Amino acid sequence: MGAGTTLGHHLLKLLVAPGRRRFAQHTGELESVQRARLARWLSAASRSPEGQRRGLRADWSWEEFARQQPVTTYTDYADVLRQQRERRQSLLMDSPVMRYQPTSGSTSAVKWIPYTKMFLDELDQVITAWVGDLYRQFPQQGHGTHYWSLSWIPTELRGQTAGDINDDMKMLSWGKRLLAYLTQAAPQEIALAETSDDSLFATVAHLAADPALGFISVWSPTFGLGLLEQMSVWRAELAEVLAQGHWGARTARMAGLPCPRAPHAAALLRGWNGQMSPDFFAALWPQLAVLSAWDTAAAAPWARRLQGLLPHASFQGKGLWATEGVVTFPFEGRYPLAYLSHFYEFEDAHDGRICAPWQLREGQEVIPLMTTGSGFARYKMSDVLRVTAPLGQVPCFTFLGRNDGVDLVGEKTSATTAQAAQDTLRLEGALPVTLLALDQARHRCPGYVLLLECGEHAPQAALQRDAAEQVEHALQANFHYKLARELGQLQHAACVALPRMRELYLDQCRERGMIEGNIKIEPLRHWPGEVPDVLRQVLDA
Repeated sequence: MGAGTTLGHHLLKLLVAPGRRRFAQHTGELESVQRARLARWLSAASRSPEGQRRGLRADWSWEEFARQQPVTTYTDYADVLRQQRERRQSLLMDSPVMRYQPTSGSTSAVKWIPYTKMFLDELDQVITAWVGDLYRQFPQQGHGTHYWSLSWIPTELRGQTAGDINDDMKMLSWGKRLLAYLTQAAPQEIALAETSDDSLFATVAHLAADPALGFISVWSPTFGLGLLEQMSVWRAELAEVLAQGHWGARTARMAGLPCPRAPHAAALLRGWNGQMSPDFFAALWPQLAVLSAWDTAAAAPWARRLQGLLPHASFQGKGLWATEGVVTFPFEGRYPLAYLSHFYEFEDAHDGRICAPWQLREGQEVIPLMTTGSGFARYKMSDVLRVTAPLGQVPCFTFLGRNDGVDLVGEKTSATTAQAAQDTLRLEGALPVTLLALDQARHRCPGYVLLLECGEHAPQAALQRDAAEQVEHALQANFHYKLARELGQLQHAACVALPRMRELYLDQCRERGMIEGNIKIEPLRHWPGEVPDVLRQVLDA
């Protein structure tokens, strides 16, 4: 590890320590802190053109705010955000927009989230506490370089971003960000390569070249698995590039990005047979101390697979982060509310009652509403959480799954129902990727299809029949699904099992314009329109 990396860690650790202490010190003041966050938001929002149009007032209490303002979704802001981008003005908040961060929903529509200075200050609060706690819990990661995921956007959308990079480090204040860049194994300019494929190659090359890698942070564990698998696929080209310190045929597409030179890594890659082996990755990254990724609900089996390839590193889950804001994060082994950042409310998942965070009770299942510095007010998430024992007065949570269900013909299938169905599956060596709700399943009629990833030599036909029966049985526990089946509105559940199903599914998501690195493995996904050919061949057989 270089002197710059050592100095960066030392100074960054000093800078983030107060943020960790601040988060810990005020856990007994939840209501007063949250009311102050709302007052700060109302002050800025009421001065904005949109706030004045909506009649927002800086002196509102939470009770009055909740009475006057409706619960919202992205659709409520789409028009004003389009005007903001076209006019280059801040219409929602009296805070300058620093950039727009793209994110994608399950049907591929790209949403552009305004990252104002106020919103970035809110994110800095939580990421400072998180990084400070990382240094305290896992001191060894402070002796190596870091990889924080760069979620570059699809090739065809790059012209719309004005050079913005979807960089996790940009959530930090500029001073901490400069220090954090000193610790990075992969430069941020990777995202400026001509195509997503080139960005991925450059990422893998920089990571493979770095024997001092101490920390890997990705969002989806399938993205982390993809990095390791692509290293295997590209091992010959990577060995040549790292031996020569030259991008070779990719040079013109790398936007001037310097190429690493690493003879030792080149030799390891040349001697590797490409099998996904923990021994190989331990030899490549002997100092890897911490791996961080989503590890709940549908991500759980993929997180376990990723951990199995890097068992010499400690593992930490992510909590609930979204492009629109953060709800929970890992802190002292728990997942508390990021109460110093945004203002939060929670809708009871069963009776719809909305309460403040200081009114939550342990065991309650809730859906978060966020009021953030982006200008979003009472913005409803699509996630269900269970309240667990508090940290001081601050509620902690367990992530249960997404709440955005599917209703093809009135069957009302929820993501939590789909996750429960997959949790009960008895599968020998196969892993569920997702349950697709297809407008045109078998015989062009609506229905549900489970995607499974199986081994190369698995008995695919028998596995597909057995899994389809299990899924159908589980889904029929839902009255509305059972009724739709009896009325002939839905086809019997089906299953498609293939050795590289996860890769095929993620490729289809990318083709629909979804954001690389942020694509999640979801328990349930509505797939409108044409069915991918690889699925159609099995369904119509």
